[in-house]
Amino acid sequence: MLIYTWNEIICMVLAAIAIDLVIGDPKWPTHPVIRIGRWISWMEKRLRRRTSITPHALKWRGVVLALSTMLAACGIMLALTWAAGEIHPWLGYAVTTWFISTTIAVKGLKDAAMLVAVPLAAGNLADARKYTGYIVGRDTAQLDEGELTRAVVETVAENTVDGVISPLIFALIGGAPLAMLYRAANTLDSMVGYKNERYLHFGWASARWDDVMNWIPARLTGLLLVLSAAVQPRMDALRAARSISRFARLHPSPNSGIPESAVAGALGIELGGRNVYGTVISERARMGWPLRPLSRKDINAAVRLLYGATGWMAGGLLCALWVLN
Repeated sequence: MLIYTWNEIICMVLAAIAIDLVIGDPKWPTHPVIRIGRWISWMEKRLRRRTSITPHALKWRGVVLALSTMLAACGIMLALTWAAGEIHPWLGYAVTTWFISTTIAVKGLKDAAMLVAVPLAAGNLADARKYTGYIVGRDTAQLDEGELTRAVVETVAENTVDGVISPLIFALIGGAPLAMLYRAANTLDSMVGYKNERYLHFGWASARWDDVMNWIPARLTGLLLVLSAAVQPRMDALRAARSISRFARLHPSPNSGIPESAVAGALGIELGGRNVYGTVISERARMGWPLRPLSRKDINAAVRLLYGATGWMAGGLLCALWVLN
């Protein structure tokens, strides 16, 4: 059983949100994203077996990697959800709901942010740097409290799109198969979508496809973050909206600047600036107005905005369910 009514798919998405909020990322069986990552690594080794490959050939091999990964993820989900629905409709609902929940990461994002916030509050910069290094690609060894806070706030803001709103939108359109296809595209971008010597050509298709899939969700996320700021104490929704309008386009990504500038505006802080990646120094566009210095409390505030955006999304789905009934 693969054809669901709007009522059914909305109910499953809402249940998936609830599962993620309570359980978070499943530790067993192996998380689907980990399996997708293993597939990407396996495919990359085989597509790069030749030591001398032209940039044009690398681009086409990157296209093969992107298409094979997304089609495999979607196809496996189609097979699993169809088989479960054939056994019993309620098993189909349960399997679909469970796998949708594995594509979102509200609790996972919050937990990762708190792993940094707690040692920061205790003045333990060593642990804060270590745990920040788990969630960002930049060097963290020399970062102070403000820079560690900035790294985490930027990650929470950006992943409000990648880890929550985007997979929910694709789940609403195509259930677990399309949500997992999106998760595969996002994993591809996080693993090979870099503009460095190794991945500039090979990861081109993965990076572009991730940009395309996140284009509408990123703009919806900007709206949801503004709405979230409107109901949070000591946050400014109007400033968040103005920040999106003023700064989002300055970000190198067509999508990431929207949630980052929204969060910066809502909190009255400045995000962006100097990042170090190995021996490479990257100067990112600065977003927001630095009305005050960054503080570790901004990590908690960013998490509240994440939960607020998720709540507005869930509220919208509940309203849609009421209208449909």
